[in-house]
Amino acid sequence: MSNQPLYYAYVVSETKQGFQKKTRWTRVGAVWPHEKGEGFAVVIADGIAVTGRLVCLPPKPEDNGTTHGTP
Repeated sequence: MSNQPLYYAYVVSETKQGFQKKTRWTRVGAVWPHEKGEGFAVVIADGIAVTGRLVCLPPKPEDNGTTHGTP
């Protein structure tokens, strides 16, 4: 695996506040191309329980945080 991930993995959760939906994106890991060629290796950070929708997006140069309203 290279040092830089190809994507970051986020758990996306939605909550309702009245008539509005609030979306929270929490970065939980990183994604690299699989060492055998096809597919990807997803590495989830220690101590993170992942449930719900998992979304993988390419890193942005300014992206150094872990939680976003939207990535």
